[in-house]
Amino acid sequence: MCFNGILRHEEFEEGCKATCNGPYDGKWSKTMVGFGPEDDHFVAELTYNYGVGEYHLGNDFLGLTLQSSQAVSNAKRLGWPLTEVGEALYLVEAPGGYRFYLVDKDQPHNDPVQKVCLAVSDLQKSTHYWSSLLGMKVMERNEEKKTVLMGFADTQCKLELYNIGGTVDHGTAFGRIAFSCPHKQLPDLEALMTKENYKILTPLVSLDTPGKATVEVVILADPDGHEICFVGDEAFRQLSQMDPSGNALLDKAMAEDKSDEWFAKHNKQKASA
Repeated sequence: MCFNGILRHEEFEEGCKATCNGPYDGKWSKTMVGFGPEDDHFVAELTYNYGVGEYHLGNDFLGLTLQSSQAVSNAKRLGWPLTEVGEALYLVEAPGGYRFYLVDKDQPHNDPVQKVCLAVSDLQKSTHYWSSLLGMKVMERNEEKKTVLMGFADTQCKLELYNIGGTVDHGTAFGRIAFSCPHKQLPDLEALMTKENYKILTPLVSLDTPGKATVEVVILADPDGHEICFVGDEAFRQLSQMDPSGNALLDKAMAEDKSDEWFAKHNKQKASA
């Protein structure tokens, strides 16, 4: 299976009302990258705030694990630092310090992204939230490693919760995990969280993307403040169609981005979030 890379790229003139680009106003963009269509693959959403120069990394996101000997080969060929942390397992850090764990085995025919690991302060409480309230299936518990592995389906990317035994710090570079579900479930999900007295960051709201479908979302926060977005699947399937011009749009945006030059010309620095 080939790496599809850029699935779509979108530009926005002002901050998202659901803080999709973080708590920042002004122009921003998002780029969806992954190994296949968003319908059946884990996809990363990369957000770029034109006026922000750097972020403080917290301890909330502990890494993404994917199986691909090609990725390992690519890193070695490009001279990207690799640290062997286990049998056929390498740790690599992306720009900004985000951790990726690469399993040095042939890439599977389905999604090679195996799991995303999040830090939690109370494993039992978080497991209850994600399984009993959000409906994830617990697939593996490891008392020694203080982890719980869960997911919505065996064939999908899994979520791993790791008990760090302390406070979870989201820094200023935090993101969120998003899932699609039938639109009719969104009001019920919001009502359930209200009933159970858990935080709702953004009640049911419509989000517009210029020239594309309008989607409805509900954004929650788990016991440690990890943001979770549930989006109506029907409209999302239209919004998330792979855009053949995605690469070209990204290249164009990067070529036209003169924000660094503007700040330098005015003897200013981009904000440090």
